Amino acid sequence: MMSTTTPRRKKPATTAIVAISALMAGITAAESAFAQQVAPGNRRASASQGPIVNRVVIEGNKGVEKALIQDQLQARGRAPYNQAAVDADVQRILEIYRRSGRGLAQVTPRLVDLPNGTVDVVYTINEGDKTGVKEIRFVGNSQVSSSRLRGIMQTSESNLLSFLKSNDVYDPDRLSNDLDLIRRYYLKNGYADYQLVSSDVQFDPNAGGYVITITVNEGEQYRFGNVSVDPRLSGVDPEAVRKGIATSEGSTYNAEAVEKSVQALTTNVARQGNPFAQVRPVGTRDPSTRTVNLAYVIEEGPRIYIERINVRGNSRTRDYVIRREFELGEGDAYNQVLVDRAERRLNNLGYFKRVRISNEPGSSADRVVVNVDVEDQSTGSFAISGGYSTADGFIGEVSVTETNFLGRGQFVRLAGQLGQRAHGVDFSFTEPYFLGYRMAAGIDLYSKFSDQTRYARYENRVTGGTLRLGLPITEEFSVTARYSLFQQSVDIPNDIKQPYNDCSAPIPGYTVLNPDGVPNRAFCEGNGEASLAIKQSQGDTITSLAGLTFNYNTLDNIRDPRNGFYAEVKTDFAGLGGDSRYFRVTGDARYYRELFEDVVGIARVQGGHIIGFDNNNDGGDNGNLRIVDHFFMGPSLVRGFAPNGIGPRDISSLDSRANAVGGTTYFGGSLEMQFPIWGLPRELGLKGAIFADAGTLFGYEGPTRFALNGGSILDPADAGVCVQNPTVPQNCINVLDSKVIRSSVGASVLWSSPLGPIRFDYAYALTKEEGRLLPNGTRVGEDRTQAFRFTGGTRF
Repeated sequence: MMSTTTPRRKKPATTAIVAISALMAGITAAESAFAQQVAPGNRRASASQGPIVNRVVIEGNKGVEKALIQDQLQARGRAPYNQAAVDADVQRILEIYRRSGRGLAQVTPRLVDLPNGTVDVVYTINEGDKTGVKEIRFVGNSQVSSSRLRGIMQTSESNLLSFLKSNDVYDPDRLSNDLDLIRRYYLKNGYADYQLVSSDVQFDPNAGGYVITITVNEGEQYRFGNVSVDPRLSGVDPEAVRKGIATSEGSTYNAEAVEKSVQALTTNVARQGNPFAQVRPVGTRDPSTRTVNLAYVIEEGPRIYIERINVRGNSRTRDYVIRREFELGEGDAYNQVLVDRAERRLNNLGYFKRVRISNEPGSSADRVVVNVDVEDQSTGSFAISGGYSTADGFIGEVSVTETNFLGRGQFVRLAGQLGQRAHGVDFSFTEPYFLGYRMAAGIDLYSKFSDQTRYARYENRVTGGTLRLGLPITEEFSVTARYSLFQQSVDIPNDIKQPYNDCSAPIPGYTVLNPDGVPNRAFCEGNGEASLAIKQSQGDTITSLAGLTFNYNTLDNIRDPRNGFYAEVKTDFAGLGGDSRYFRVTGDARYYRELFEDVVGIARVQGGHIIGFDNNNDGGDNGNLRIVDHFFMGPSLVRGFAPNGIGPRDISSLDSRANAVGGTTYFGGSLEMQFPIWGLPRELGLKGAIFADAGTLFGYEGPTRFALNGGSILDPADAGVCVQNPTVPQNCINVLDSKVIRSSVGASVLWSSPLGPIRFDYAYALTKEEGRLLPNGTRVGEDRTQAFRFTGGTRF
């Protein structure tokens, strides 16, 4: 039985399989072609894709490092060419040059065709001349002058000295910091309603620089009214926590003082067992009286703990250097005031370009994560310095300094000095957190030579070292313990050019001798003979002393203070071995007050006293101090007098004007007023000053009889007066020890030049020790004056 079959059509599934097979074959062929196109050595660009970039080349850059430019570029080698990326790169390069002060820079991109469909992208840079800030304008300031506000800013205007500085170029980050400095200035000086309206920066091609316009709204100046503490926590004693409040009724409103007070109150309340307490200043303005009544409200804050502290971005500085600036740790109660304080401390270190502290939620509602983002900056410096002073002559210095040694936050400095009348070398090392505590431990090693022959007929070298340990008690007050061990070498030159010892050691062929072979006293003393007290101090002596330094500082600016108080008291005890035996105390206090805008008054007092004990003077009498342990004073106490120009003098020789022997007690005071020199641009950094000084030095307590010049100690013939017997070698001295108050008035020119601080003083002595007039008409023992004094230095 035959069966018949009817032909059937292909099923749709079969057709789909055939189509997919064909598609896959096409994809495989396309992949193979693409692989051949991009394979090394056979790379071709498709018409739609464009060429492949082989490399990016930068040409013409001299003022900006190539690496800095390359980091900002989007165009990359081995990537498809993209015209939009190249155009964006041109703008990025121009912005880099604008920030570096070259707003007229030009960038020209071009392509260099290469085989196999590749190209080089070349950026040719014409850097142009340096374009600085031509003008800084202020609008809306009626109470504070524009010149004063410009002086607050780090950014400065271009002038004749622009080739020596770099802060006259436009930098957006620096300008942002300047705006904050201006805000802080206004809030610190009573302008509680201050507002920054706008800041506009325009590049003026015709002027060849930038014009910055800052518009402000100053508001009224306020003073503090009633200042109170409002504790809203049980168990908080308002009187016990008031210690440290820096705001007082009647004083000018000061936002920084409010901030310090909040910190002090927060710390005091926490010490009473309230770690979550927060202090909130509440001010109530009274426009009619222009006062701000201030209340520090102490209340319970949210109970939040620090889960962890993340430190990020520090490529060089060690983590612990950053963490130790926090008074909080992981697991402690979170306190925003203390976090802000840590941020300020980190910024003040100078190790970072930028510091930013932010928070993010932790693993639970009562946990917070603190993120510390920093950016390291260079902290080392190599400096060549030079200067001149009337005391030391020309002097130069080469130094290497690192303020963040190996990223550990340690300070290291090595310096060498070479000058006309002084030279030496010194090394300094400081660990700011000794043994993990906020104590600064350091060591200083030094060897310094000074030529004193112009004023005291001897040369001196001091070689030794100091160990120190500083402990900050408060933000303003600190104590430093010191131990010093040094050797002092005194030498009296004795040659034809400097015959300062030929009465004791005749110079062959030069010193005139009497018939008995003894040097002719009139001849040898007439050439500048050193005092017997100095001769007796020749040689090497070792001093071992321990001391304390108490320092109090509230200055608003260390380099150019306008307001504040600075005081330093030093105590030293020498006698822990060595040759010296004394107790010494010195003090120096300065008060600065801005009397008018840019006019600063300065009041200064200083003094010191030294007491010798149990000191054995070889061949001497009952003197308790060696001459090298006495105080020697001059223009540092009263301007208008030469170095060693004030105080007790040996009047036994013809050269008594130069033979200062020092004193045990000094004190003095000074009043000075500094002011701008009107008519001169502020940017020149020139100021004038007038001053009046007064002070004295007295109390020589060294030996007056000596076993020198080949003889024995002579007994005084008249109640301790040294008899001048020309027939025998002189073995004793008479000392003119006067308590006369020396005084002077004068004027100064001060220049904060880019080369360093320079000062010119001209002083006229009003009162001085006139000395004694001998029967032969010779005057001995008078003070030595010096009307003109110049000090200056440079660093480049």
